[in-house]
Amino acid sequence: MSLEVRGLDVLQGSRCVVTGVDLAIRPGRVTAVIGANGAGKSELVLALAGMLPVKAGSVTLDGRNLTGCGAEAIRRAGIAAIPEGHRVLTRLTVDDNLRAAGSLIPEALADRLAEVYAIFPELAERKGQLAGTMSGGQQQMLALGHALMCRPKYLLIDEMSLGLAPLIVKRLLGVVGDLKARGVGILLIEQFTDLALGMAEDAVVLRSGRMRWAGPAAVLRADRLVLQTAYFGV
Repeated sequence: MSLEVRGLDVLQGSRCVVTGVDLAIRPGRVTAVIGANGAGKSELVLALAGMLPVKAGSVTLDGRNLTGCGAEAIRRAGIAAIPEGHRVLTRLTVDDNLRAAGSLIPEALADRLAEVYAIFPELAERKGQLAGTMSGGQQQMLALGHALMCRPKYLLIDEMSLGLAPLIVKRLLGVVGDLKARGVGILLIEQFTDLALGMAEDAVVLRSGRMRWAGPAAVLRADRLVLQTAYFGV
């Protein structure tokens, strides 16, 4: 049981931005994807979420082939992405944001709303507030709430801590840790390498769209030379 990526090539326009990526995201484990800006990390997330086209390779979820499926089908299958940048519907209220995110799976909508509000009581206090008037940290909570409305088996998180205060980052990481403990498989892209490796069991290093290293996160935590060589190519 896992989200398996094999030999993945990803297109952005006519350019191949990710080449030959192999990785597995397993239930109850965090896989950190590390690399400098322009390494192809965000493009990898968008491709796995059905938002960028796959040129070659395969994506399978618990044995089911999802290669080339669109974003809606992938979300229904149990994969939810949180792209970089606190993406919420700024002109809608918090409650309407969550209801819109949950509309793909209308069954038990009230139960799923209650679950998200239990995880984020900060959002429950702001049900009627326009999302665009909230702080960046609150918007990131809402973006995570969006993803959780489909009760995902696998969660793809891109730069969750970007621009946020350390206290908010700690709060969000606590939620990620709880989801991991519940058996959700998580792919984590994070600007702070130490933070990502501290959360992860597995790690992949991308450079120029290609995998330069893959293995236990503990190896990169313990040996900075291995990390620097894979990250910078020196």
